[in-house]
Amino acid sequence: MGGVITIGKLARYAGVSIKAVRVYHAKGLLPEPERDASGYRRYTAEHAVELIKIRTLAEAGVPLSRIKDLGDVRDVLADVDRELSARIRRLRETQKRLRRLADGPVDLLPAEVGRHLDTLPSLGFGPRWVAMERDLWILLFATHPDLADRFFRDQADALTDPALRQLYLDADRVHDLPPGDPAVDDLAVRIVDATRRRYGSGPLPGADAPSEIPALMQDALNASSPAWRRLDRLIRARLAAGT
Repeated sequence: MGGVITIGKLARYAGVSIKAVRVYHAKGLLPEPERDASGYRRYTAEHAVELIKIRTLAEAGVPLSRIKDLGDVRDVLADVDRELSARIRRLRETQKRLRRLADGPVDLLPAEVGRHLDTLPSLGFGPRWVAMERDLWILLFATHPDLADRFFRDQADALTDPALRQLYLDADRVHDLPPGDPAVDDLAVRIVDATRRRYGSGPLPGADAPSEIPALMQDALNASSPAWRRLDRLIRARLAAGT
């Protein structure tokens, strides 16, 4: 193509600022033309075409780092179109979730777990225990749904056994006791005995947990009650010692 143009005219033709042209030069997106005898850059129509391509891709959201290797503009635009479509789908899903949040109660747990939590008061558990379990299940199902499902089914099964259910109820009741109360020691012995009868010498549920989440959950429980903190230490020590 013949003819030369100044940087100002080039910017106007392409619909960008002179500063943008210089940025594209600095990033290696647009090759710099040779200067004339007066020291001015002289651009050609090829530069204008390249600049329009760069502007189009930049406006479409293509990172400048990707524009550097333009290749076939149609291929790049097709990639961007697919990315935008995926982004739009994600935004629509987010919008739906926000609308559900605004419309009323949110189901953060599987329906089966929600029904289970609703039955706990009738089994003798207090509001604090129910609220604690709800928060723990929400966290575990959000981070490790497979592990949470195993934990949930194990606990639901345990609560069908009157003797095991009593251990859970006793754990709820020692929450506010002084940590040195003999009831804490007695409960630790009974929990360890029941654990060995239930699981034998095999690994305990959660021993293969893929992250620190279960341990962090236990730490949070312990922090809420000095008695629970001591109970947890006694149980771990007796299980480790085999006594």
